[in-house]
Amino acid sequence: MIKMSLESCLNDLQRRGELLIIKDPVDPNLEMAEIHRRIYNQQGPAILFENIIGSPFKACSNIYGTNSRCSYIFQDAIKGMEYLIKLKINPSSFFTNIGKNISNLPFYLSGKPILNRFNKEIISNSCKISDLPQIVSWPKDGGAFITLPQVITFPPGSSNLQEANIGMYRIQISGNRYIQNKEIGLHYQLHRGIGIHHQAYLESNNDFNVSIGVGGSPAHALGSIFPLPEGLSEILFTGLLNNRSYRYFWHNKYFIPAEVDFCITGKIQKNKLLPEGPFGDHLGYYSLEHEFPVIEVENVFHKKNPIWHFTVVGRPPQEDSGFGFLIHQMVKEISKNEFPGVKEIHAVDVAGVHPLLLAIGSERYMPFREKMPEEILTQANHILGKGQTSLAKYLFITTNEDDHKLDIYNIPEYFKYILERIDWSKDLHFQTNTTIDTLDYSGSSWNAGSKLVIACNRIKRRVLSLDIGIFNSIQSEIKDVKILMPGVALFQYKNFSNYEIAQSEIANLCLRLQSEAQEKIPLIVLVDDIQFCTENFNNFIWVCFTRSNPSHDIYGVGSFTVHKHWGCNGPLIIDARLKPHHAPVLEVDQEVSKKADKLFSTNKELHKFRA
Repeated sequence: MIKMSLESCLNDLQRRGELLIIKDPVDPNLEMAEIHRRIYNQQGPAILFENIIGSPFKACSNIYGTNSRCSYIFQDAIKGMEYLIKLKINPSSFFTNIGKNISNLPFYLSGKPILNRFNKEIISNSCKISDLPQIVSWPKDGGAFITLPQVITFPPGSSNLQEANIGMYRIQISGNRYIQNKEIGLHYQLHRGIGIHHQAYLESNNDFNVSIGVGGSPAHALGSIFPLPEGLSEILFTGLLNNRSYRYFWHNKYFIPAEVDFCITGKIQKNKLLPEGPFGDHLGYYSLEHEFPVIEVENVFHKKNPIWHFTVVGRPPQEDSGFGFLIHQMVKEISKNEFPGVKEIHAVDVAGVHPLLLAIGSERYMPFREKMPEEILTQANHILGKGQTSLAKYLFITTNEDDHKLDIYNIPEYFKYILERIDWSKDLHFQTNTTIDTLDYSGSSWNAGSKLVIACNRIKRRVLSLDIGIFNSIQSEIKDVKILMPGVALFQYKNFSNYEIAQSEIANLCLRLQSEAQEKIPLIVLVDDIQFCTENFNNFIWVCFTRSNPSHDIYGVGSFTVHKHWGCNGPLIIDARLKPHHAPVLEVDQEVSKKADKLFSTNKELHKFRA
C-alpha cells in the first residue's frame, strides 16, 4: 500500500475511523504529550493536532500506536520483505517459483531511488526553528525535541546513496545553551552509523553537512530506525518499505528528501559540544544532561501545508513499541540466518529492549552426552558480538529440545522453564567493564557497565514453589516478602545507600538463607516497592532489569569464585533497588494532568477517551 505522504496516510486512517482530530488549542509544553499518552494507553487512534499554541503548523502522533494499525500501513512491505529475506537466505529459491517471484518484481524495483530534477516544492517554503511545534514531553526535559527525525549524513566528499546513513537521533531544538534558531543539539548513542561518519569528518577538512527530515510517508520514520545489515542503504530500504522509490535532490551541497514535510539543513560543528538533555527516554527514566555535538542551522524548509510528525517516548510500551513489532515481523526469519543455530530472539520491550534479551538456541555439539550449555554459549557470543543485539545487558539463552513448546513471548513461561533447569554454579557468564546502552544508567559510569549471559541447557532439576513459609525465619529482617510466581520471591528491603553497606547486608542475608528448602525458590529479587512490582509482571521485569548492573548487583547463597568463574549453590539474588547514581524515573506533572482531565471532560473528540 503506497503512502506518498503523511497527509495521505492520515486521510486513509480517517476513512477507517482511526484518526482523532483535535481542533481546540493545545499547549506543546507537556499537554500534547499527556494527551498522546492517554490515547495510546487506550489503544486509541492516530492523533492530528490542528491548533498548536505558538506554531502555525499541524502535528500528528500515534500513527504506530497499535500493532494492527502498523500491520495495515505496512502490509505490502511485510509480505515483500518476507520474499526478499527468503531470497537472501536461499537465492536459488527464485527459480523454484519463478511466477510468484516475477509478480513481486515491482516491489523489488520500487526501492531504486529517483533523483527529482523538477519537483522541488519543499525548498520553496521556509521558517525558523522557533516556528516548529515546541513539544516538551516530560517536566524535567531540557527543552523541546524532535522525536521522529530522519538524520541524513554522507562520508566526506561522497554523494553515493549507498554510503548514506539515515538514523533516528533525537534533536534538541530549544533550551540549555543553544542559540535560538541558530543552533540545535544532536544526540546519538553507541553502535550508530553516524559515529563512523563523524570520525571521518574529524580527520578531514570537509564541512560535515547534515539534513534532518521530518514527516513524509510513515516508511521514512521506520526506515530511519530499522537495524539494517552493513552495506544495505536506508534510502533503498525506505523505498522498499513504501513500495515507492525514494525521491531526493541536492541543494547547495545538501541532500534533500523530496517528499518529507520538513527538512532542516546545517553543519555539525567539529570541535564544539554543548550540554544536551535531560530527556525522558524509552527506558522510563530521564536520559541525563551530557555534552553532545552541535548543529549550526542553515535552513528550515517545509512543503505547503506540512504536518509535523512526532511521538512521545517513556516507560514502555509506548508508540515506538510499534517499531519493534514491525521490525520483528520483517526480520524474524533472517535472524536464523544471521545467528546460525538461534531459533528465536526476543528483545523484551517492557524492559526497555536492551536491558533484557531472551533467546532459544540449539545444542548439536555432542548430542550423546549429558545435557549442558555448549553450542548455546557460542551462539550467545555471536548475539553479543553483532549490531544492536550487542547492547543486551542480560541475555538468557536456552534450548527447547526436550519437546517442550516454549513460547519466547510468554515471559513468565520462559522464566519458569529456565528456573526449573538452571544450575547457578555453572550457568552464569559475566562480562565486566564493558559498554552498555547509552540510556542505561544502572552501570558503573555513562556507557559503561557489565553483561550477564544465563545459558541453560539441562534437564529439569527442581519443582518450583509458591510457599512463602520458606522464608519465615528471616521475615523479621525485611519489610515484606511476596512470591511473584513459582520460583521467584521478592523482598522489600531497606533503601540502598552504597555498595559497601549493600555487600555486607546481603552477605548476612545469604548466611540466613542457607536451606535446602529454598532450592525450590531459586531467584530472589530485592526491590523498593513490592506492591508496585507485584501489580503485574511487566512492572517486575522493568524494575528488575533496568535497576541492576550484573557485576555489582548480583549475589548468591553459597557463592564462590573458582578459576575466575563466579557461581552460587543456593538462590541467586538480584539487587534491583534504586541506586543514587540512577537517573530519575519519569513522572507526569500533576498540574498538566489536571489540565488534561478537564480537556478530556469538555472536548467532544476526547470525551470518549476519559479514563
